[in-house]
Amino acid sequence: MSMGCISEGFTPCLMLFCIDVSLQRGWLQRCLRLLRRAASPLLSCCPYRTTAKMNVLLLKEPRESESGPDPYIKELALYGHSATLIPVLSFKFVSLNVLSDKLFQPEKHGGLIFTSPRAVEAVKMCLESSSRRSEWDAVKDQWNRKSVYVVGKATASLVEDLGLTSCGENSGTADVLSRLIIEREGPEIQPLLFPCGSLKREVLPTALRQNGIPLETLTVYQTSEHPDLEKNITHYFSEQGVPASIAFFSPSGVKFCLNTLKGLAGTKLDKIKLAAVGPTTADALEAEGLRVGCTAEKPTPQHLAKGIAQTLNSTTADL
Repeated sequence: MSMGCISEGFTPCLMLFCIDVSLQRGWLQRCLRLLRRAASPLLSCCPYRTTAKMNVLLLKEPRESESGPDPYIKELALYGHSATLIPVLSFKFVSLNVLSDKLFQPEKHGGLIFTSPRAVEAVKMCLESSSRRSEWDAVKDQWNRKSVYVVGKATASLVEDLGLTSCGENSGTADVLSRLIIEREGPEIQPLLFPCGSLKREVLPTALRQNGIPLETLTVYQTSEHPDLEKNITHYFSEQGVPASIAFFSPSGVKFCLNTLKGLAGTKLDKIKLAAVGPTTADALEAEGLRVGCTAEKPTPQHLAKGIAQTLNSTTADL
């Protein structure tokens, strides 16, 4: 048999074989695409997913702890990202003598409201400097027979350190907390004592006032821009370059940082994934015409880190 006959005889078989391989390859590619699509949500929720290490800038003061690094840094590290903290705000405590007097007169109030860790810190300072520190055990029991309302787990933890039992830690925002208070309290109670900062929002006071619930606000700290903010941000950019993500923790943080960030990032600002610890901060960013990459479902290190990681992962997948 000639080679020509062999070639002619095998040509149809070779063609069929090539077509079969091609079909199998196409089938396999479709399967892989479907698997990737199905696994993507699961992988994005996994804190140990392997991705390229990215730098994240956290615009907040470090939270002091004996258990190690700030919890936001620890959570982002679980996703493989490197985070740096830069303090944005500076605080000056005021009216502590007035606050101390009110703390030792629980019979004149219907309960306490704390919407920031700094307000709890003011109470702690009053107790440390008070000659009546030994009386606090009896006084705190009187407060615990009333309601002590808080926003967020961080504030709740600090309140617990004072020996007080709180409620509302899962509220997340002052708006949600105000609805909880309105459900539980009525116009007949004595005024709720609300130690707060100079830049507090009026959401909670307005809601309580409109529903006839008496409230006594007392400014116990004043908020201003951290004196080294611009210098620290400039140093960060010069050492680490433009971060993949920047997280904001308050509307005042947006106000104090934005011009510096715009000047340093320039045209690359649009490429940075901006994150917000809550809806109020997200609103402040959007009011400046900026796109928010993610907003934490709750103001906790776990929820914010998850949101940032998912946003960065989706960015990597699009490249």
